[in-house]
Amino acid sequence: MTKTWRTRLQLVGGLLLILLAAWIVVAGGSGGDSGRDSGGESSTTSSGSSTPGSGLDTIAESALPAEGRETLALIRSDGPFPYDRDGITFQNREGILPSQQRGYYREYTVPTPGESDRGARRIVGGDAGDRYYTDDHYDSFRQIREGQ
Repeated sequence: MTKTWRTRLQLVGGLLLILLAAWIVVAGGSGGDSGRDSGGESSTTSSGSSTPGSGLDTIAESALPAEGRETLALIRSDGPFPYDRDGITFQNREGILPSQQRGYYREYTVPTPGESDRGARRIVGGDAGDRYYTDDHYDSFRQIREGQ
């Protein structure tokens, strides 16, 4: 093998290692440590139960619109829900929420005053009690800090 080919192979190998490392960092950040928030800790609700942190921005439950707080109360009491699609599996196609197995997340409508349909607002809840709010139909999420 000539020196030129050996150098090319070393460059390609080095590039592949860099790409692999970058992929690991990106894949790890999208769910490899899904039980932690940006501070490396789990979130704790006022009831003392621990919910996984997501690293996403947060919103206090008290800062949700009134309809969001009402939807949370319905989720906690297991309904009845006003929309047929409430409680269906949220598939996290956008990949914004921490990566979990299919069926982990459920979505619920947060009614929007003045809208003739379900509107863009949702609460998505995880099996571990983690809850997320979106007001732009899944373009962004904030993790709900319950009891605040």
